[in-house]
Amino acid sequence: MYKNDRRQKNDFWLLASRTLAVGGWLLFIVALIVSYYAAPEIEYGFVRFHGVEVRKVWQPQLTMYLYAILWFNAIASIVAIIINHFRTRRATDVNNNYNLVLLLFISIAWSTYIYFDIR
Repeated sequence: MYKNDRRQKNDFWLLASRTLAVGGWLLFIVALIVSYYAAPEIEYGFVRFHGVEVRKVWQPQLTMYLYAILWFNAIASIVAIIINHFRTRRATDVNNNYNLVLLLFISIAWSTYIYFDIR
């Protein structure tokens, strides 16, 4: 540990990075809710037996909102990773940001899945 740690408080960039990370995860929860309503309904045997109509396609309007949320999450996580990379200058400042990398990969994979599932 360094004896002369002159940092008094967190600067703007560190606060911006943390805000992007928390905001990204909160929007990820919103994306889960939107995808529940946008995704096609599952046609169970009981539903098929009673002849109930189910939606077999994605809702176009909600899917566009879902795309926007997922790509915003991906961009926000990339920006937060870049900010953290340039703000950590000491050996004790190591911050691997596994949560941001996870959010980035999940957002890109999920939007890719939706894109190919709709086609």
